[in-house]
Amino acid sequence: MQLWVGLGNPGPTYAMHRHNVGFMAIDAIGEVHDFSAPKKQFQGWTQEGRIGGDKLILLKPGTFMNESGRAVRAAMDFYKLMPADVTVFHDELDLAPFKVKVKTGGGTAGHNGLRSTDAHIGPDFRRVRLGIGHPGHKDRVTGYVLGNYAKAEIEDLSDMLGAIAAEAPWLAAGDDVRFMNDVAMRLAR
Repeated sequence: MQLWVGLGNPGPTYAMHRHNVGFMAIDAIGEVHDFSAPKKQFQGWTQEGRIGGDKLILLKPGTFMNESGRAVRAAMDFYKLMPADVTVFHDELDLAPFKVKVKTGGGTAGHNGLRSTDAHIGPDFRRVRLGIGHPGHKDRVTGYVLGNYAKAEIEDLSDMLGAIAAEAPWLAAGDDVRFMNDVAMRLAR
């Protein structure tokens, strides 16, 4: 079993924020792969389903970004999972908009959701880094991250989320390189 976590903030106010792209990715995966309806669990919302032969739990923490790790830890403990079973989808300032990269372990780069997750389960979980780009100056980061996607970006956002959901079987199978390559090829069309 795997636990896939989307980082974001709950509620309609935050729904289209760049910081919520992790939530958006989880929603797209759950919809495309016909997961169960969301249910309130582990201080957040979960959906159950399968991708290929792999059973997955999708989790959107309801604790707000800065406390995401609490929900991740609760779900891990309930299902008796290890950090290696966890994949976290999150926004990434240091990647160009709509680029997708996967890595296991590493630092938190000032991302409060990653920092909280790291504090609760350690650094050895897989991260799907969803590029949002950098606004250019550190003083503009908070407003940018907590700002909505622009109308001109919605089509690219939709394409990225669709590609992630379509290629999720490679991620479930542990073939991170194939997942990244196939997502990139879909987005290059």
